[in-house]
Amino acid sequence: MTDNLTRLDHVVLWVRDPIAAAGFYERTVGLEPVRLAEFAAGQAPFPSVRLNEESIVDLMPLAMAGRLTMLPGAAESAGHPVNHVCVALPRAAFDALRTRLSEASVPLSGISHDSYGARGPARRSFYFRDPDGNVFEARHYD
Repeated sequence: MTDNLTRLDHVVLWVRDPIAAAGFYERTVGLEPVRLAEFAAGQAPFPSVRLNEESIVDLMPLAMAGRLTMLPGAAESAGHPVNHVCVALPRAAFDALRTRLSEASVPLSGISHDSYGARGPARRSFYFRDPDGNVFEARHYD
């Protein structure tokens, strides 16, 4: 990994129960928890899940919204309607994710074809919600 490229480091999602959210992302989405034990022990303010070697999704407790003072109005972002977060996967991982979500009775959208993204048109994509209502799109390009 080189340090001279601009990359997405992390996305922060508001969640009611970070431990339950981490469990959903681990079991159902297949992402590895980060700092979950430390959060449970009160040693970290929030856990995360690893999307890849360079990017994580932070699972911020909604109860922390009032403590956001880094920017005027930041606390009001809790519950702000972000449209969705998109993850690109290899074809096999895409199919496996759709199967796991279906087996967990997570509602899924239909399959879309050739929707445009960071690498051009994606072969297939679909949408789902996490238990806190955050919308995700999963796609593959290959």
